[in-house]
Amino acid sequence: MDRHKRTATILSILCMGLGQLYNRQYIKGLLMLLVEVFGITYFIRNLGNAIWGIVTLGEVPRLLVKGKWIDGDHSIFIMIQSLITLLFLAVFLVIYIMNVRDAYNIGKLRDTGKKPNNFGQSVRYVLDYKFAVAFLSIPATGILFFTVMPILFMVLLAFTNYSAPKHIPPAMLVDWVGFGTFKDLIALKTWSHTFYGVLTWTIIWAVLSTVTTYFGGMLVALLINQKGIRFKGLWRTILILPYAIPQLISLLVMRNMFNGQFGPINQYLGYFGLGGLPWLTDPFWAKVTVIIVNMWVGIPVSMLLILGVLTTIPKDLYEAAEVDGATGFQKFKIVTMPMIMFTTAPTLIAQFAGNINNFNAIFLLTGGDPVKGDYQYAGATDLLVTWLYKLTLNQNKYNMASAIGIIIFVIIASFSIYNYRRTKSFKEEDMIQ
Repeated sequence: MDRHKRTATILSILCMGLGQLYNRQYIKGLLMLLVEVFGITYFIRNLGNAIWGIVTLGEVPRLLVKGKWIDGDHSIFIMIQSLITLLFLAVFLVIYIMNVRDAYNIGKLRDTGKKPNNFGQSVRYVLDYKFAVAFLSIPATGILFFTVMPILFMVLLAFTNYSAPKHIPPAMLVDWVGFGTFKDLIALKTWSHTFYGVLTWTIIWAVLSTVTTYFGGMLVALLINQKGIRFKGLWRTILILPYAIPQLISLLVMRNMFNGQFGPINQYLGYFGLGGLPWLTDPFWAKVTVIIVNMWVGIPVSMLLILGVLTTIPKDLYEAAEVDGATGFQKFKIVTMPMIMFTTAPTLIAQFAGNINNFNAIFLLTGGDPVKGDYQYAGATDLLVTWLYKLTLNQNKYNMASAIGIIIFVIIASFSIYNYRRTKSFKEEDMIQ
């Protein structure tokens, strides 16, 4: 009873396309057979080197022969080439499994006495019913090689000693060191002092910048939405200008305004006897400055979001609250605030995660400065992401930067998933489903 299904499955396992040929789907079988031939040819040439490369990262160092340097193995190129080959292997295995499943399903269909589709009918079936899957496979392949592969490459670097001045190919080989980089970052005093200091400031920055922009935007939105406020469209337009102007321009202008003892901001404050503040040169005031400037840039975003939410709140709720004798503050507490939080809680979590990686605000405004003498390649206002940037492009400490990148991902992913699952909107979505 299961003769066709069993035979087609066994044949497709032995060689891609044989099951389809057995099921009399000749064009499909030949195409899959060609995929098998090309795949086997490619892996015969490259798979052995890929496994050797990912294990050893090269064995022949740069040598001086008769007064001339002869380059040896380039560990980073070997790692990238090995990753590409292994990803091709993963794609090939997925196609192989799909080939077996297809042969199994068609064989099962034949066992019931039904005739399998010919090539034209199979193409029409894909276009009519599986078009989305077939079309999405193209960008998915691109994502695999241009997004997933760089991420894997970055993760692997964290477990190597790829760092200046000693281990930069092709002059020297790169070796696997396991969790040594993470151990140095967390436990070695020269690195751990900087890491914990930058991590603490990153968390403080993310909390303060999220809270100030969110509740500042909420306050502005509520004020604009009040009855009796005229020219609401004009107010919205004026307040959205800081967001409409590119951040590059806004932050560089702010940097010049706060810069120096005789900068424009200090000159204005001097008229009131408050001038001379070290906005960008003192560690404390530099942190205050980036928080203030971030409020200027970020409040309009929250304002727009909350204005949209306020328009969706039914007026009947306010009327019912007024009938019960609720004051303005009570209406805000009972009606407005719960509705805003219900709608914007996922966005608030996303804003917090984004602020942890808010590279522009810090890099364009302070560059991570002022310098702290007891920090390793980091300044007083550096976030983990800007420190990572300096370690990579300025100091060539690629392994340390990769370890920091992994830690950033773990922090953001853990916080976002945990808090998002606790939001009321997520719980009610689960109940609806």
